[in-house]
Amino acid sequence: MFLENLGVDAMDPLRLGRFWEAALGTISLTVEPDILETRLDLDGTAYLDLCFVQVPASNEAPLRLHLALRGGAQQAEVIERLRGLGASDLDSDQDEQPGIVLADVEGRAFRVLEERVEPAGTGPLAALLLDSAAPERDAEFWAWLSGWVPAPGVPAHTLRHPSRRGPRLELVPEREPKRPDAKNPIHLDVRLEPGDDPDEIAAEIERRGGREMHPDWGELPWRVHQDPSGNEFCVLPAPAVAP
Repeated sequence: MFLENLGVDAMDPLRLGRFWEAALGTISLTVEPDILETRLDLDGTAYLDLCFVQVPASNEAPLRLHLALRGGAQQAEVIERLRGLGASDLDSDQDEQPGIVLADVEGRAFRVLEERVEPAGTGPLAALLLDSAAPERDAEFWAWLSGWVPAPGVPAHTLRHPSRRGPRLELVPEREPKRPDAKNPIHLDVRLEPGDDPDEIAAEIERRGGREMHPDWGELPWRVHQDPSGNEFCVLPAPAVAP
């Protein structure tokens, strides 16, 4: 089982996906009118896919998973390049998280970090900031679920891919509890591997404080869950084994 996808609700997947491809330098996997999938390489073998999926109406729920881009000494130049791609400025005085806040082409907030808060080797996507009611607890949950490991020397309750490459997953204190009727506009997906039992995984998620959801979204090839703080994520089936 491993962390595979960043799922993003989009009104126009092609426009939003192309913005993020240009921002991060990722490579297209699937390009259809209702979905764009693009791959962020972590270390030559591991990856994180960004999946922009069309939704019937704009998701205005509070954002609980924020993207933070590497800025560093070139923060000002990075911001100008993002503005040229269609990003716009937002007020960054509304929270205490680091970085300059921008909005992507669908108006969703993200931030560009300064040099002092960036560890080495993140690549263009420096961090994923996930709201949590109990960051220490949820860091343990996501370490088990994702296969990512604690990252010493960066903010507390932070995980990274075992290669120590790619973005950090930071569990940050939530400003307000998750609204039960509000689906996260951005969520994480994990992929089962051959030999993983989906029922055993679901039972372990429950034991660790999460829960399985049964949304009325029709037949799905994956299972939908929430972490202990109510953040949705999907558990995708293991790839078919070639005969």
